[in-house]
Parts: sequence; structure tokens; C-alpha cells
Amino acid sequence: MDKKQLMDAFFANEKPDRVPVGFWHHFVSFHDHYGYEDPAVYNAVVTGQKKFIDEVDPDFLKIMSDGFFGHPSVCRKTVRTAEDLAEIKAVGPDHPWITRQVEYVRDICDYAGDGLYKLYNVFSPLQYIRLRFEEFDEDFKKFTALFRQNTDIMVHAAREIAKDVNCLVDRLFEETNVDGIYYSVQSVQDKFTFNRDRHDKVVRPLDLAVLDNIDAHAKKNMIHICGYFGYTNDLSWYVDYPVQAFNWAVYSENISLAEGKRIFDGKPVLGGFDNRPNTLLYTGSDEDIRREVCRILDEAGTTGVGLGADCTIGDDVPVARLELIRKIAEDYRR
Repeated sequence: MDKKQLMDAFFANEKPDRVPVGFWHHFVSFHDHYGYEDPAVYNAVVTGQKKFIDEVDPDFLKIMSDGFFGHPSVCRKTVRTAEDLAEIKAVGPDHPWITRQVEYVRDICDYAGDGLYKLYNVFSPLQYIRLRFEEFDEDFKKFTALFRQNTDIMVHAAREIAKDVNCLVDRLFEETNVDGIYYSVQSVQDKFTFNRDRHDKVVRPLDLAVLDNIDAHAKKNMIHICGYFGYTNDLSWYVDYPVQAFNWAVYSENISLAEGKRIFDGKPVLGGFDNRPNTLLYTGSDEDIRREVCRILDEAGTTGVGLGADCTIGDDVPVARLELIRKIAEDYRR
């Protein structure tokens, strides 16, 4: 199978010649994740993404959205109160935050060519708010505090952002050769006041406002249920989201790829490796890696299964290590 056939089998929940392998890393620092207007940041991301394509030769490409993590309305000033969130408004399809992303994705898609599927990273509307608070402001309590303070205003802000995310999605599929979306979500990390019922009433409609639009454009989409910083989510909340494949933090959630595949009703899943520094992916011997690949595939099988990580890996993981995982997966299928 060529790479598109490999991924066709994966998305169709079939058994390919070998399981596909997908890893990715950032190209700029956390604070620069919001710096698309800085030519140095933008150029570093473009150059880094093209270098990654050349060196890794991936089975499919997750195009990183470094530089575009912050919605302009959230980034205009430091949000301190719920009333500040009331000022958040959609910026429209012609704002540079959207036009530059379209330009960037078009460039990367053209560079990658037609030989592999290309998925662009898009965050849920609420994630654009949370990430700005936690990554840039380095305030890890603000997001949940403001949710408690005034849920209605938080939902208003997310709805405004969703308008722009949908504008972005529309333009990506109309003006670039992108094949799908890698949609990143996270449940509100407030176990005391945020349960399944509240998620379904508050968060789910915001997600579906974007995901239904994505699904109308393409059927090669993957959801990432983010467990970065050790955050946890109830995977069952996302089972019937309209996506074709699922990726989550196996080690943060303590839910294996095999168990997750059962939770998601047998749908395609990707992951298996811990992305955190000083774990097996970084420090294990070649034989350690071989045993781990075989263990994962012994448990999860090879039908609708892909190998990857809980989240973004460090850029210090050697390309040879990623190629080794792909080679072991090929040997395993044989």
C-alpha cells in the first residue's frame, strides 16, 4: 500500500499492510505559539514544518498551527474578569489570523504533495481561550475560575470564536489541498462542578458547531482529547462526536489503546506512546521500543490502529527512532 491507501484502510477501520505511524512536534516556544504576526515566528514554523516533511517522510501529515494558538480577540488584552470576555467578538474571514493560516496551510500542502493525507490542527472554541490563559498568561486557574464566575459569558466568547473557526475551516477546504482536520479538545478541568450533564449542555454544542461543519467538508478527521500537563478527561463523553479517528493521552488517562478502542465502539484509534521527556520514547533501547510496539499491537490489534503519542513529542526525539517504530510495525504485520 502507498501512504494514502494505508490511511484509507486506517480510517475505514480495516487491516492495512502495516499500521500507520504518526508523530509531530512544535517548531517554536510556547509564547511564540501566539506570534503569527512576527515574521520570524511565522517563517520558523513554515521552515520547520517543511524540514519535518523532508526528514520524517510521515505516513500522514498533521500540520502544526504554531503561531496561531490565540484568537485575536482573546489576545488583544489580558483577560482578568468575565466582563473582559464579553468583549470577545468574531474577527471575520478576512482578518490576518484567518488569511495567514490559509496561506500557511496552502504552502505546506503544496510542499507535501498529493502522496499523503494532510490534517490541519484546529482547536475547539474553548481551547483557544484556555490555551491563551495557561500557555501565555501562565495562569492555570483563570479558565475554570471564569467558568464558575459566569458560564454564560464564557459560552458567548466561545460562540464568537466558533464563527471564526468555521470561517477558517470553510476557507481551508475551499482554497487549499488539506484533506482533513485534527480537532483538539479538552473537558473543563473542574471535577467538582463540571459533570457529563453540564458538558453536554455547555461544551458539546460548541464543539458540534465546528465539528458538524468539518464533517460536511471531509471524512478524514481525527479528534485529540488532550491530556497535556497530566489533565484527564472522560473519554466516553466524546464517543459519538462526528470524527473518523480518536487520539488521547494513554498515560494521563491510564487507558490503553486497546481499552480506548473498546470505549470508542471499535472506531480507529492512534497513539500508545508517552510523549513526556525521559520516558521510553526518549530513553529506551531499540529492543525496548520493539517490545513496546509489539505489546501495543498484541493488545490493540492492527485493524483501525495507528501508532503515535499522547500529544506533541519533543523535537529532540531522533528521526531514526520514529523510522524504527515504523519498521517494527512493518515487521509485526509480516
